[in-house]
Amino acid sequence: MKDLTQIIKAYDVRGVYPDQLDAELADRVGAAFALVVGASAASGGPGSVVVGRDMRPSGPELVAAFCRGVTAQGVDVVDIGLASTDMLYFAAGRLGLPGAMFTASHNPAKYNGIKLCRAGAVPVGQDTGLRAIRDMVAEPVPAAPVRPGTVTSSELLADYAAHLRSLVPLDGLRPLKVVVDAGNGMGGYTAPVVLDHPALTIVPLYFELDGTFPHHEANPIDPANLVDLQARVLAEGADLGLAFDGDADRCFVVDERGEPVSPSVLTGLIAERELARRPGATILHNLITSRAVPELIERLGGVPFRTQVGHSFIKAHMAATGAAFGGEHSGHFYFADFWNADSGMLAALHTLAALGGTPVGTTLSQLVAGYEVYVASGEINSVVDDVDAATGRVRAAFEDRDGVSLDFLDGMTVSTPAWWFNVRPSNTEPLLRLNAEAATAVELAQLRDEVLGLIREPAS
Repeated sequence: MKDLTQIIKAYDVRGVYPDQLDAELADRVGAAFALVVGASAASGGPGSVVVGRDMRPSGPELVAAFCRGVTAQGVDVVDIGLASTDMLYFAAGRLGLPGAMFTASHNPAKYNGIKLCRAGAVPVGQDTGLRAIRDMVAEPVPAAPVRPGTVTSSELLADYAAHLRSLVPLDGLRPLKVVVDAGNGMGGYTAPVVLDHPALTIVPLYFELDGTFPHHEANPIDPANLVDLQARVLAEGADLGLAFDGDADRCFVVDERGEPVSPSVLTGLIAERELARRPGATILHNLITSRAVPELIERLGGVPFRTQVGHSFIKAHMAATGAAFGGEHSGHFYFADFWNADSGMLAALHTLAALGGTPVGTTLSQLVAGYEVYVASGEINSVVDDVDAATGRVRAAFEDRDGVSLDFLDGMTVSTPAWWFNVRPSNTEPLLRLNAEAATAVELAQLRDEVLGLIREPAS
């Protein structure tokens, strides 16, 4: 049996196809999922699950196998076919069904995976079902002694697009030219429908669905994958550019100069729009989001809530706090009126509505200038032999300094009124991830270099 701990991870199922994730495993996961989420009508469940997939070539085979596992438990399947991950969340919310999305998001072409949720797009993580699924999958799950379920197809793209546009109306939008880089991912399927508006001139870039990613990886957090978008924005004289990852649940933005707009800036921009609709609301941000975000939320009368990195944490806190919105520096944006789920396309619509509502001649860089108060390092990864020892060196060097405070919500965050940094271990690799922020570029460089020196200190 495969090492399931390397495939069924903290937030999803993910592995190299077919070496790690193959049809047999997908079948077993389907059966276990139906049992763990209580989907069977005989046990009081909804009697169905909804399934979607991205454009990866292995998707049809894996979906068919997963459906065999589900239906063997007497549970029906609603197959929505090609979909972005947020389209699957829409289906799980609108239909009130548990869901499975076959995608490996931004991973290279050799990977595939499964993102699972309960009815209403409630996430399934290690502590909310994935561990139980992993334990059950270790042995083949026997078919239930009932009538097998059936598989029916459903087309939801138009309904999904209409729902997003109802949440962020584009009424009164001034004309905008927008370059959209789908990276050959699912944004090329959803963007033409969602962004079909007379005021928007869409310049498509890599809209052809191709899970081999012939132009660049569909991972816009890597600056190398934004180069084509930046060049096209400049060549077209566009107002902005949008970049989506493979399953289009994340959105990154570049301005009219081709300069990337920080996801922390977008968090601030969307937070301000949500607080205008819901004064005093709670807004979530993870702990590596810019300090400017909670400061802005407080100034606007909202309640900032700081959380760990990761969608399962954000979604759980969204539900627990009744937050209106949550943003992560990784480009994930979560919305209360979208079942607390993340949607890259909703973030894109907010950006377009904000810019399109300004006077003619206002640029995106002008619009967002007030949201970028500090200088950030971005995430810097270091390979280390001993994560705990490296973290200990950093702690020893900083904890006794005047004005320094430490917390351990997620890794270790060290902060003063003038700067902060966080070091977090990777869940799967011997890495420490550093994120830092300061008031000036000089202060940031000094802080970054000191911390990296401690992390990367050679073993004596």
